[in-house]
Amino acid sequence: MNAWLLTIPLAYLLGSIPSGYLLVLVFRHRDVRATGSGNIGATNVARSGGKWLGILTLALDCLKAFVAVVIAQHLAPGDVDLAVIAAVAAILGHVFPVWLNFRGGKGVACALGVFLALSWPTALSTLGIFLLVAFATKYVSLASVAGAVALPVAAMIFMPYRSPVFIAGIVFIPLLVILKHSANIARLKNGTESKFGTKKVSMSDGENAV
Repeated sequence: MNAWLLTIPLAYLLGSIPSGYLLVLVFRHRDVRATGSGNIGATNVARSGGKWLGILTLALDCLKAFVAVVIAQHLAPGDVDLAVIAAVAAILGHVFPVWLNFRGGKGVACALGVFLALSWPTALSTLGIFLLVAFATKYVSLASVAGAVALPVAAMIFMPYRSPVFIAGIVFIPLLVILKHSANIARLKNGTESKFGTKKVSMSDGENAV
């Protein structure tokens, strides 16, 4: 079978596994979408289900995206374009999961996962920016946007490969992350964004970041 035909839908399906939703459902017996921001990402899971469930969600979201790209690299060794397309498909699966009516997370952990597979120096340098901003400001959303802005720059530095597909992929991924944080950006501008560490349990409290 053609590697592209197999890899792209598989990457999407792996990305669409709703880790945070499943963890809160299993361990807290509730729907994470009904608490906090309604987001299934790690930040809302941590606020709604506890710190360790948030950490586990982050790890699983990162892992599923990493695996999606590794499978592409295994099926088509040396095909960087396919690996990048698999990365995009995995993140789209997370953001728009078919299992949850296409209402998913914001793609931050998945972006880390795909770039750990594509280029670990890119991933770690971007993670460094994220952590620096997060610890300095306590705003996960601001850290996520800062990491997204840094990501294509780091990719161009650490990844010598150049193709239209590659460039489109490394631009599309951070743009999608930033777009998914548009409400957070608006709240940062008007000073109403929540800092990490404040517990939120109602749907009226706004949207979390990851």
